[in-house]
Amino acid sequence: MHKQLYYSLMNIDDKDIVLAYTNQGLSFIGSFDAGLQELQEFYPQVQLEEVLEVDNPYAQQVREYFEGSRQVFQVEKDVVGTDFQRQVWQALETIPFGQTSTYGEIAQLIGRPKAVRAVGAAIGKNPISIIVPCHRVLGKNGALTGFRGGIPMKVWLLDHEAKYRKE
Repeated sequence: MHKQLYYSLMNIDDKDIVLAYTNQGLSFIGSFDAGLQELQEFYPQVQLEEVLEVDNPYAQQVREYFEGSRQVFQVEKDVVGTDFQRQVWQALETIPFGQTSTYGEIAQLIGRPKAVRAVGAAIGKNPISIIVPCHRVLGKNGALTGFRGGIPMKVWLLDHEAKYRKE
C-alpha cells in the first residue's frame, strides 16, 4: 500500500482535477471539482504532499490530452486494486480514443460474460480515470450510466474525444 503520494491540482477549462503519484507511477486522477476529498477517500491512510503542476511528471500528458494533441498516454502506473479490477482496467485501455464499449463487451473481453455488474463495480473503483478510459464505457444501447466523476463529466470527456478524434 502507498505510504506517500505527491499531488498537483490542475485547472482545465475552469474545472479542477487532482493528479497524484508515487515514485513508481501515477496513482490517481480525480474527477472535476471533487478536489482532495476524493483522493483521501481512495487513499485514506496515505501521507499527501502537494507539488507544483510543473513538477508533476504526468501533468504535461494530461494537459496535452485536454488540448487535443494526445490520444494515447505513456505513463507508469502505481494503482491499488484486486486482480479482477486490474483485469477490467487493462481491458478498458484497449478502447480507442473517441470510441466506446459497453459493460457487457468488457465482461466478454475478459472472459467473464456473466460478470457485467462486477465489471461495472470494478470500473467504478478505477483510480486513474481518463488514463484508464472508463468514460468510454456505456450501458446497453448506448445509455450513459454511472461514472465516478458524474454524468456531466462523462459527457464532457466523450464530447472532447469526438471533437479531437482522428479518423
